[in-house]
Amino acid sequence: MTEAYAVSVPKGYRVGSWEVQNPIATGAFGSVYGARRTGARDGLPATAALKFLPTGTGTPRQLTHLRELGEREMELLRRLTRPRLIRMYETLTVDDPEHPGLDGATVLVLERAEGSLAALLARSPHPPDGPLLLAQICEGLAQLHDAGWVHGDLKPANVLLMEDGSVRLADFNMAAELEGTHAYTPAFSTPDYTPPELLWSEIGERGRRIRPSADVWAFGVLAHLLLAGAFPLPGGTQSARRHAAAAYARGTDELRLSPALPEAWRDIVRDCLARTHADRVSTEALLGRVAAAAGTDRPSRLRRLFARRGHRPRSAAAVGAAAAAGAVALSALGFGISAWTDADGKGAGERTTVTAPAYGAAQLRTDRGIPPAFRLLIVETANDCAHPEVSPVLISAMLKVESDFDPDLADKKNNEYGIARWTPGVLRWWMHEDGTPGQEVPEPPFPPAESIPAMGRYLCWITPRLAKDLPGDRRVLIATAYRTSFDKVNRAGGVPAKYRDYADRVAHYLEEYGPDGKK
Repeated sequence: MTEAYAVSVPKGYRVGSWEVQNPIATGAFGSVYGARRTGARDGLPATAALKFLPTGTGTPRQLTHLRELGEREMELLRRLTRPRLIRMYETLTVDDPEHPGLDGATVLVLERAEGSLAALLARSPHPPDGPLLLAQICEGLAQLHDAGWVHGDLKPANVLLMEDGSVRLADFNMAAELEGTHAYTPAFSTPDYTPPELLWSEIGERGRRIRPSADVWAFGVLAHLLLAGAFPLPGGTQSARRHAAAAYARGTDELRLSPALPEAWRDIVRDCLARTHADRVSTEALLGRVAAAAGTDRPSRLRRLFARRGHRPRSAAAVGAAAAAGAVALSALGFGISAWTDADGKGAGERTTVTAPAYGAAQLRTDRGIPPAFRLLIVETANDCAHPEVSPVLISAMLKVESDFDPDLADKKNNEYGIARWTPGVLRWWMHEDGTPGQEVPEPPFPPAESIPAMGRYLCWITPRLAKDLPGDRRVLIATAYRTSFDKVNRAGGVPAKYRDYADRVAHYLEEYGPDGKK
């Protein structure tokens, strides 16, 4: 290990249930290492990224600053477990007096990525999937701002690419919670992505005042870099670009966007890079415009794709045909995703396109009969829930048992319809993304784009309401509670006798659909 790493951790070092395997990245305030889980732990993945924040050595002032940064990041990660923000599984503290450089360090156990946008740009300065990446980055900013936080240091190194090609925002050391219109963050950021008003801003006792518009500016820079292959402000060095930003802010120079920037993005980037924070586009408006420019306004397109109003035969051949048609439609809508990996999985290799039929391969067996047309819905629905038990494997197993993936199932005797067997009066409470019940009881048929996310929301609600000491696979218990109720499962002390056959079938497909045949 080189001294360039802020925290030097030897290979094979163990902390909690984790063994350090290889260095991934480092910054001024911490270092990240790949790790593998050494024992069986429910809810934890086989591999993770360990972020070591040094708190065991240094001056009192340094320790206070590092502790504040660590607490800020831990608080944010605990509260925000959404698909476009990196997940935190647990936090640990190193107790190792024999290694003073590590003793007392805080360790964040994070979702492991396959690479970063910075590494991607180093290999391909103008990646073909730039619009799709930007749409996901913007979703992450919207999730962050909706929760009342500012990232404060959005840049390529802090945008991670997952194994399935999706994007996660990461490194929240500079993130700050809004207090009205402002937040306060340490006076550290990357100049190329910092708006002009903050480059020479006054630093108070609480740090630098920052608004969400600072992230909007950084997004505009990122978009120009991804789509045009250059920074929007002129200059061959960071210092020159900083002075160009000052001239632009004073009004003595104009913003000259690259001719290589696609026409659909020019106004978006220009509105992100407005001279003053007040003139910049809001995050909410930006999200819609970016989705339209990238062609990823998924909810409306998926609903149109899956809204089948005629009854279809329930044969396996019919379901397979629907899946194939859906896969083609998804591909046409722009769901080709770039994943970047090398032979040993460190994210430094050739480009692989993950299309709809292969989407979710990191979390599901894609050769076990899960229709490709539904995988994107299944994976993103599961990732919307903070409880790891509500996984793509669980949702897939349940859909198989509930309907054999038949989107047009109609069991009138039991008043259950669609791929997730919804009773209309129950679906009413779970059909809306904002959590509000529908004003009217919906009428079948219920398309997968409505049924599957509603199933995920219901499962996510059920999970914490099941008693923690129930025996057996918790995912099977969650599925059983979906079929009956969490109250009945709790009272029975597990799977009620009436539902054992159902539970056994779910358990079978949990094993069948697990990645590499694993549960």
